[in-house]
Amino acid sequence: MRILLVEDDESIAQGLRDALERRAYPVEWVADGQQALSAAQHNPFDLIILDLGLPSLDGLDMLSALRQANINTPTLIVSARDSTQHRIAGLNCGADDYLVKPFDVDELFARIRAIERRSQGTASNVLQLGALALDLNSLSVHYQGQAITLQRRELSLLKKFMENPRQVLTRDQLEETLYGWSVDVGSNSIDVHVHNLRKKIDPDLIKTVRGLGYCLNPQLLS
Repeated sequence: MRILLVEDDESIAQGLRDALERRAYPVEWVADGQQALSAAQHNPFDLIILDLGLPSLDGLDMLSALRQANINTPTLIVSARDSTQHRIAGLNCGADDYLVKPFDVDELFARIRAIERRSQGTASNVLQLGALALDLNSLSVHYQGQAITLQRRELSLLKKFMENPRQVLTRDQLEETLYGWSVDVGSNSIDVHVHNLRKKIDPDLIKTVRGLGYCLNPQLLS
């Protein structure tokens, strides 16, 4: 799940970004409403975490513009505007949820997971494919009943594959998932992470599709 974080308070944004990345969520941060609108219009995100009191364009106006353009990226408003009228206005503009500042980060993650479940059409916090399971609550991985320890980017990569089990994912898609906009990526970085997943879980877990990218091995996960 790639997240667009829209927050003009740098200290809050940095704290949220660090917390999200520790939970294996790739995050792009913008501090300006107009920049956020452009980013959401031109880049694929799975979730927007949206403050409301933003420079250049208020968060509600930004969200309304997205919905009018038929961009339906799930959106979680996080705002100090705490009245019932504010919450109703946010939901009526097209937000999927509304969380009042200050909030407990565990509640934030619970609401993110709820949005993920709705997006995937499931009631479970566990991604399960054959003998492979990824628990989104604990970020634990089990394969054939054995616990597997993964680094943060390995976990993000596995999650991306498990969310798209029948899809060939290109190198560009995987790099964007792991690194976002601002990081210079080594030419073999994806190969290294794929190698590590194969080594730690199963040599046949991920197939290389020459000239296209990678996909999970359907025979292994059926």
